[in-house]
Amino acid sequence: MNRWLMTTVCLVVSILLSGCFYPNDRKAENQLSYPDQLQAVQTAVNQFQADTGVLPIRTFDASTPLYQRYVIDFNQLVPRYLQQPPATAFENSGVYQYVLVNVEEEPEVKVIDLRSMNEIRELQKRLNQYMNKHTYAPIKEMLDVGLFKLDHEALNYKEAPHVRSPYYNTVLPLLLTNDGDIVIDYKIDLNMALQEFEHSFGENEDLRSILVEHFPIVPVRSIPYILDENGEPQYHIRLNKN
Repeated sequence: MNRWLMTTVCLVVSILLSGCFYPNDRKAENQLSYPDQLQAVQTAVNQFQADTGVLPIRTFDASTPLYQRYVIDFNQLVPRYLQQPPATAFENSGVYQYVLVNVEEEPEVKVIDLRSMNEIRELQKRLNQYMNKHTYAPIKEMLDVGLFKLDHEALNYKEAPHVRSPYYNTVLPLLLTNDGDIVIDYKIDLNMALQEFEHSFGENEDLRSILVEHFPIVPVRSIPYILDENGEPQYHIRLNKN
């Protein structure tokens, strides 16, 4: 075997092994590509705020969910602070929408993973069709005050509708609120994050912040969770409407 062929074989084997040893709960497909793009947007936002005294965000109203509230407006950043939106941004045909968190203290750039939206739209479509015919939603179980699991068979699903987690190698159920909103149930991911990361949550403190703190992706389409008496996450939609 000549030297060129031997080098090629070694390179292929190295690539395959690196894939095998990547942790199952942190597969590359679930991670945000190009973290340098996050940093580039963060730098641009910081400079924009320093120059103008405001943040480069779209307008919103009080009913906008917390993690969808501060969407970055790239029209205010391009071209002075950025040449163009990041390749991963929705505005540049990417799958992420860039947002800000902690805007009152130290604004931090995060993203919304938009890949779950197709499944949510499909469920909303089927739910609307069902309600147009029956005038009520096909509720299977009440999980919390104003939070329900749907009867997926009544909506012609073979299995309960779900989306892939942006955090771990899991799938997350879709639920219905009393306001008619489809939300993602992050309880599985919260359980895993609580075991993985140190925390000190107090009574009635929203657990979603552990995901925001340790991941670049925010829990979009979510409701609040708190710790129950066993130290596990439980729904608490009454905590707030965000």
